[in-house]
Amino acid sequence: MRCMTWMQPLHAEQTIDTMTETPAPYRVTPNADYHADYAPAAPPAQLPRAPLRLSCVVPAHNEEANLEDFVRALAQAAGRLTPEFEIIIVNDGSRDATHAVALRLAQDLPVRYLALSRNFGKEAALTAGLAHARGSAVLLIDADFQHPLELLPEMHALWLAGYDMVYGVIVDRGFESGTKRVGTGLFYRLINTGKQVKVPPNAGDFRWMDRRVADALNALPERNCFMKGLYAWVGFKAAALPFVPHDRAGGQTSFSMRRLGSLALLGLTSFTTLPLRVWSIVGSLVALLALVYGAWITLDTILHGTDLQGWPTLAAGIMLFSGVQLMSIGILGEYIGRIYEEVKRRPTYLVARDEDNSPWRDS
Repeated sequence: MRCMTWMQPLHAEQTIDTMTETPAPYRVTPNADYHADYAPAAPPAQLPRAPLRLSCVVPAHNEEANLEDFVRALAQAAGRLTPEFEIIIVNDGSRDATHAVALRLAQDLPVRYLALSRNFGKEAALTAGLAHARGSAVLLIDADFQHPLELLPEMHALWLAGYDMVYGVIVDRGFESGTKRVGTGLFYRLINTGKQVKVPPNAGDFRWMDRRVADALNALPERNCFMKGLYAWVGFKAAALPFVPHDRAGGQTSFSMRRLGSLALLGLTSFTTLPLRVWSIVGSLVALLALVYGAWITLDTILHGTDLQGWPTLAAGIMLFSGVQLMSIGILGEYIGRIYEEVKRRPTYLVARDEDNSPWRDS
């Protein structure tokens, strides 16, 4: 599959290695138009890179059916890239046998197993994995086989070519419901409206990042982490790889529409003040209409006198303005709620068990 990257327009014959002077085996021809609007203005990394030490972060929530086969397949794929790798399994409060499977894997593979004390959510599980990763590069990948392992060599090649972040972009959402596709499109339009830092649409958690990117993410102080926004906020030279997710190998997804809606609300309140601005405009328009209507009533009274008509209009107007006020207060409350959660400064996650069979456990 041809890679598509963030960068300035290139001539047809120009390739990444001609810009960064990397060896010929890592030549990749990009499509300059793909996600160009989301390109951070960042220079490529200093080359050549140090030998690869890869940390693979695998969040798992009720992945008993997939975890063992996936981790063994991931170990084979990582081993073809470098003998120096670790796999960090983060159990995010699973209620099935994920814990037992992960403990078994930690006995005969280079696995570090982190069991969180309860279900904190995928964003917290990714944060935990990043905080414990020790490699020169970090791979974030789901345990359900939907993220294609065959893209790892291409991600590795782009990293060697000077890109600090390589992320997957879903190019076909035909397998999703129409409601989810419409909601996803609306979410990205809202969160990117008027923003200097834009979140790439359809880019998820499947990504390869340099140690510098992982350190930058670990340094951010947020408790309520919207990872897709944070990936974009830290910047660095990035490349986008299009892919079509595979079907889940087994089990059921834990992301219901309610949880996806909560995640979207977290993203909107964490990375944009657009809802507040919209309701400020709505309030201004309502106030202007009220002034015009009030002026019309005053003029009508002066010219024609008063009567007892207009009670339905008055009742409807009160109900309308009350609804607008309550919606405005609710939106404002969401932002205040985020402030409340942040100032409590509770940890993003708690680790109940840490089984370290990584080759770097003594480092």
